[in-house]
Amino acid sequence: MEWILSKKELPKLCEYLDLKNHRGIYLFSGDLASGKTTLIQAMVASLGSKAKVTSPTFLTALEYGNQIYHYDIYNKDLEKLFALGFLEEIEKEGWHFIEWGDENLAKILKQIGLPFWRIIIHIESKGRKYCIEESLCTH
Repeated sequence: MEWILSKKELPKLCEYLDLKNHRGIYLFSGDLASGKTTLIQAMVASLGSKAKVTSPTFLTALEYGNQIYHYDIYNKDLEKLFALGFLEEIEKEGWHFIEWGDENLAKILKQIGLPFWRIIIHIESKGRKYCIEESLCTH
């Protein structure tokens, strides 16, 4: 599924994902400044949270309450993250929004049978193109 949307149209994408009924893991990838955090802001707002959403670049993870988690794994070694309990963390009940969730993480999640959505963002002249891939998810 592909969408080309402006920032103000992001609620349409959130509605399609039916977030309130689809907890789980969401991987976001795209170039720097492609809009990963902006989309996560819209998704967190669609869940009814009034939290101020910022990229957890230097913290690796933030929690916005109500089982909403936000991770930034840019330039992080996956093996080290796993050794620190990252997989156990994202298996918790709730919504797990992971910036820089690349193909390597997707491959590992597939291998261990964890369902997830992958959202790849591309900069377009009239907004952003959001490519949504579902893996082992029922929608």
